[in-house]
Amino acid sequence: MDVFVARQPIFDRNKNIHAYELLFRSGMSNAFPSVDGETATSSLLSSSFFTVGIDMISGGKPVFINFTEELLLSGAARMFPQDNTVIEILENIQVTTPLISACRALYNAGYTLALDDFVYQGKEQEALIEMARIIKIDFRATPIQEIERMVADMGVKGCEFLAEKVETYEEFNQALAMGFSYFQGYFFARPEVLKNKDIAASQITILQLIEQVNGMEFNIGRLVELINSDVSISYKLLNYLNSAYFSRLSPISSLQQAITFLGERGIRLFVSLIATSKLAAGKPDELLRLSIIRARFLQSLAETAGEDGGDSFLLGLFSLLDAMLDNSMERILSRLPINDAIKTALVERRGQLFSYINLVELYERGQWAAVDALLDGVRVAPDKVPELYMDAVNMANNV
Repeated sequence: MDVFVARQPIFDRNKNIHAYELLFRSGMSNAFPSVDGETATSSLLSSSFFTVGIDMISGGKPVFINFTEELLLSGAARMFPQDNTVIEILENIQVTTPLISACRALYNAGYTLALDDFVYQGKEQEALIEMARIIKIDFRATPIQEIERMVADMGVKGCEFLAEKVETYEEFNQALAMGFSYFQGYFFARPEVLKNKDIAASQITILQLIEQVNGMEFNIGRLVELINSDVSISYKLLNYLNSAYFSRLSPISSLQQAITFLGERGIRLFVSLIATSKLAAGKPDELLRLSIIRARFLQSLAETAGEDGGDSFLLGLFSLLDAMLDNSMERILSRLPINDAIKTALVERRGQLFSYINLVELYERGQWAAVDALLDGVRVAPDKVPELYMDAVNMANNV
């Protein structure tokens, strides 16, 4: 059974990564498979912890995983390390004496329990509340007055609160002021300000570097000169090529070797990647990490489909430039000499390459039915997709 796993970041109050929630789908048919929650979570755990490696998926951070009633009662959660597994108790689980006993055994063993999509329904939930370290609240679906009441009532019991579906910085700041400790949603991938904000001179210089490396004729001497103009780029380039991602027997020690190893397209893409990382300075690290995952994932999808992966790499890499620079995508891309197809996909959200960026956005959110439909149009075998995604995560970890 092919296991599809996406991950969604969970931030702390300083917008640093606290953990990832793993989103799971088994198989990739043209409709949702008839897999119950127990089978789905069991497959996720088996794939994530034993086959793929939890550290690769999570980057060493804790993982939040949904546990069904059946898995909780069976004691399956005890198979996994308590120091990095957060057990999410789903909102539709019936609170029974056996369930409370199973959760108490996990609690006593040192596991972290979280109540997912929590809505207070009565005293029968009190035992779970007392054991839960984290209570997750849908920030958009729950009335603000109800959120304030829950935070006030349950905060005194030692619970921490996680705001789900935080999609804007305004919502993040609102949840922060209300006392939430953790935040989940795509606010970090949105611009904070769009009106009347200039692009800083230092950022313009970086954009010009990206322009030069993608616009110039391929010349090793000129590329070495260009890369040497910024010591951090040459350092990161050599560090990356000697990382575990490539598993090289002999190290690469010069820029000429690096350029020869990566080739013309590879070196252009890598310098673009490192330059883009400079644009993300001051932003949550996850913004750059997500850009790299998108770039590699889309490149691999395109190449697997028999298409040029270079444009798809840049498409993914540049897809969050507006959030990095707090500016409009149209204004930013007007400064870069990139393929019109990339500009059309990112600015107008249409055209030849739009299906790729749409696909990766849906994959990140675990909207598997929509992913199914788009995969039909990009000529990629479904069983290759999990492998390509995990390769992209691995690359981002190493970069």
